[in-house]
Amino acid sequence: MTTKSNTAKPAGSMRGSTKRLALLALFSALIILMAFTPFLGYIPLGFTRATIIHIPVILGALLLGPADGAFLGFVFGLTSLINNTVNPTATSFVFSPFYSLGEFEGGWASLLICMLPRILTGVVPYYVYRLIRKLNRKLRANAVLPLAAAGVSGALTNTLLVMNMIYLFFGKQYAAASGEAADAAYLFILSIIGINGVPEAIVAGILMTLLGKVLLNEKVRANIGV
Repeated sequence: MTTKSNTAKPAGSMRGSTKRLALLALFSALIILMAFTPFLGYIPLGFTRATIIHIPVILGALLLGPADGAFLGFVFGLTSLINNTVNPTATSFVFSPFYSLGEFEGGWASLLICMLPRILTGVVPYYVYRLIRKLNRKLRANAVLPLAAAGVSGALTNTLLVMNMIYLFFGKQYAAASGEAADAAYLFILSIIGINGVPEAIVAGILMTLLGKVLLNEKVRANIGV
């Protein structure tokens, strides 16, 4: 006589897992498409690039959880590494250990800068969203606030970590490669945070509010199995 294994997963659980993997693949494909479509995911600004690729990373994190969000952040970081290696700007050495510009060259810190902030971009917004949503229930505040906060926190996680890590590991080289005075490196970093980071955070807050209200609707989530 044979018996069925008690470890077999219910059919509903397997279907949910399949849908989750399909969504993870869909968000990953979207990140890759944006990354390698000119002027879409990475917007060249001469010495650096602005980006909106954190949007699908944040959305994926809210839909699928922080672990999958971290994976999507890893995909984001990987596209940055490839872009800065094969299609570099003057400061790409801070993101790629495989690129150098004269006396300036990347190293292990380049990989850290390229990957860690992007991975955390898929983690931090999830917990910010959960926290603000919990507070919202108590305060009966605006329902869009958690989504906007998730978008802003994700964009700022990426920008603030990237730029401060650049200063920590490559401050003077980064300023010099950008044509700025080495002794004013952090002022230059702050200017990029203001010029790039603040608009990116505002756009992320708006897009997350608009897209999140649709994708995080309970009926929509039930239909897609998350």
